Amino acid sequence: MEIAEIWRYPVKTMGGELLTRARVGPLGLEGDRVVHVEDVLGRVVTSRSHPRFLAHKGTLDLDGEPLVDGWPWRSPEVSADVDDIAGPGARLVRFDGPERFDVLPLLVATDGAIAAFGHDRRRLRPNLVIGGVDGMAERDWPGCSLRIGKVLIGVQDLRQRCIMTSFDPDTQVQDRNVTRGIFRRFGGTLALDCFVMEAGEVALGDAVELLGPIFEPFLTTREAGKGMGLGLAVSHAIVTSHGGTLTMEGELGKGSTFQVELPSAPDFTPTR
Repeated sequence: MEIAEIWRYPVKTMGGELLTRARVGPLGLEGDRVVHVEDVLGRVVTSRSHPRFLAHKGTLDLDGEPLVDGWPWRSPEVSADVDDIAGPGARLVRFDGPERFDVLPLLVATDGAIAAFGHDRRRLRPNLVIGGVDGMAERDWPGCSLRIGKVLIGVQDLRQRCIMTSFDPDTQVQDRNVTRGIFRRFGGTLALDCFVMEAGEVALGDAVELLGPIFEPFLTTREAGKGMGLGLAVSHAIVTSHGGTLTMEGELGKGSTFQVELPSAPDFTPTR
């Protein structure tokens, strides 16, 4: 498998830019979704309710400053367009915190699932498209991780899709049957919500290795000689041997929570 496409969306609700390489940090692709739209009351506005924003393209200039259709994001020209779409008083706001993401900071799609989807992959708004994936194999990836050079990406879950998939990226014409088809054929989920475990740089053509679930033995994010990757595997084995479960949930910017559930012990009388 390999990296087939890299997408960055400097302005959250607008079209993005296709890249040949990108730096991946703790919050996903650097420069991704750093600007969003707010209405006059300070509420975040997205293309779910204002699909005309999809006709505009966000990019970064050489200094890392966001542009909209080639204009600086603070320019009067851009402000006029935002006002026209979202109403008087609407504006663009820059915010770099983790709360700028609806779910997790990285969305990964695969060419096999896109082919099964049968529509423009831009409707899914992926950050990374992985090529060389058979059919709907991505549905078995949650809980696993992806190694891309020095970058290690954790796969949290399948992405629950919304009405945004119904809008054509070029014409903004809505076809609700596209979204209905995702729910009918794929249970409403397509592509993968991911988080970054180890930062680095990715480029088109980079090899992608699918690693086993985090509870597999010898999976570690530490440097060689500083960990064997057995802690979670041993913990999982102990818990399951007692009829219990060990699960993980990650929260952006706050780390991961591991939950142990064990069956109730039967009543017994202590002996001496």
